[in-house]
Amino acid sequence: MNQKILFASELNMTYKIIRIDGKDDKLTAQSFDNYSDAYDLLEELYSDLCCSDADYGDITYYDIVENN
Repeated sequence: MNQKILFASELNMTYKIIRIDGKDDKLTAQSFDNYSDAYDLLEELYSDLCCSDADYGDITYYDIVENN
């Protein structure tokens, strides 16, 4: 049997944003070609929050994961 071994550089990895609470929203519906694009979106949306101003009970927490 002749099988090709794929290296990480050959894989077409995509990333997605997930909510820590497991719910879905408009951010979790998107897929990104690279981690940086997902991170940049979250940074754009949440970078203006200051730790001293934040009411942590009202913040939705996200993570970026590989989309397999």
